[in-house]
Formats: sequence, structure tokens, C-alpha cells
Amino acid sequence: MCNMDFSRFPLDTQTCSLEIESYAYTEDDLMLYWKKGNDSLKTDERISLSQFLIQEFHTTTKLAFYSSTGWYNRLYINFTLRRHIFFFLLQTYFPATLMVMLSWVSFWIDRRAVPARVPLGITTVLTMSTIITGVNASMPRVSYIKAVDIYLWVSFVFVFLSVLEYAAVNYLTTVQERKERKLREKPPCTCGLSQPTPQLDGSYSDGEVNDLGNYMTENGEKPDRMMVQLTLASERCSPQRKSHRSSYMSMRIDTHAIDKYSRIIFPAAYILFNLIYWSIFS
Repeated sequence: MCNMDFSRFPLDTQTCSLEIESYAYTEDDLMLYWKKGNDSLKTDERISLSQFLIQEFHTTTKLAFYSSTGWYNRLYINFTLRRHIFFFLLQTYFPATLMVMLSWVSFWIDRRAVPARVPLGITTVLTMSTIITGVNASMPRVSYIKAVDIYLWVSFVFVFLSVLEYAAVNYLTTVQERKERKLREKPPCTCGLSQPTPQLDGSYSDGEVNDLGNYMTENGEKPDRMMVQLTLASERCSPQRKSHRSSYMSMRIDTHAIDKYSRIIFPAAYILFNLIYWSIFS
């Protein structure tokens, strides 16, 4: 039996002890000690454990007291065991990292391809949930957070954020398309003058145009044929159109830029997390 601390699992190092003590003879009858200290213990190099590597061991001697019988000599052999990480790299860390990287593929898919991006996000989220459940099922139920829990849950958050990112992109794209559709369906501006004159009438015929064409100035010069009413109307309407257009452009959000920035921010943040994680627990 060995009490273990799983707070750094599976990058943990455990210390287990083997105790040797006389059952019938107290300290007055029998003295136990290590004759050569640590050299008293010889181990076979071919002995290996499936999950642990024996890093070192050391020997100690202590006294144990029992109120009914007295003091007893007790010999200790303390083993320092380091867990093999390769198995957990293949079964836990590597699949979790692949799922996070797979969720980034959606950033390169067209934002209008809903049937392609939504199943990809849901699949990665469900796969991460399966990995977390499988790891916890093979572990003792402890009340504290383990190192593998931190890695898996942070990876799960990255996968979930990629799904939320597409939800935001899709929503903003829908809102912008609805606004653009309303602007296209809005009737053109019909602005007129307060005191219309025959020359400035918006409805004209070919005869009136010819009459305007024969108009002579006081100097006897014949001006070019012009449409005064349409020119003034367009000048009066253009500020309103520009104001609507400028207000819409100021509220417009480039949804394609969100995907473009996510292609950089998500991998950079995950790489930074891995550097911090492995520097602390390795």
C-alpha cells in the first residue's frame, strides 16, 4: 500500500516506503539497523514497473512506540517512483491536441458553409468530452484538480470557443445581409423644390426639351441643353444617401476579419498555454 498524491498526475513523482519491524521483540531484545546504509539493498536492473520508473531509494531507521508493549525498531526503504509519461502522451495529450487543432480548420472554411462548420465544431466538442470521461473513469475519484484535468479542460475551452466564434460570425453576417437587403429595397429619394417652375419640372416631354434647347440668353448665346430639375434633386438627395451610407459603414463589422484574426490568435494562445503548462509540470 502506498498513499499517492495525484495533483500532478500523470507528470507526478511518488514516494513509497517498505517497513520492516519485529512483531514479538522490543528494542530491549532486538536491535535492527542497516549495516551498509543504502548499499545494504541490492536490486535487479531487469526489474521494471509498467507505469513507474524507480529513480532512487534510500534507507532509514526509526523507533515505533506502542503503548501496550513499548518501543520497537523499524527499518524503512523509501522508493522514489516517477510515472512513465509516454503512455499518457499517446492516449490523452496527443488526441486532445489534435482535436484542438482540428477545430481550427473551421477558420479556413467559408463562413456561409454552415453544414461544413457546425458538424466539425460539434464533433470536436463531443470527442473532447469522450476523452475527459475516459481519463476520469480510469482514475481514483479525488476531490482535487489533477494536472491532466487542467490540460483537458483548457483544450475543451479552446474547442468550445471555436464553436462560439463561428456562431458570432454567422450571426453578424446574417445581420449585415439583412441590413444590406433593406438598403437595396428602400425606394429612391423623390425630392422636389418647394416652388417648382416649368423649367424645373421633373416630368418633361421631348417637346419641352426642344423648347429648352431653343432658349436664348440675353447675350444671344445658346446654352447647352440641361436638366435642372434632376440636377437639383440629385444634389438635395445625395447628402441624405451619403449620411445613410456613412452610418451603415460605420456600423459594419468585417466578419471575414474575425476568422482571419482567429487563425492567429487561437494557435498563438494554445502554444503559449502549452509552454506554461509543460514548464510548470514537467
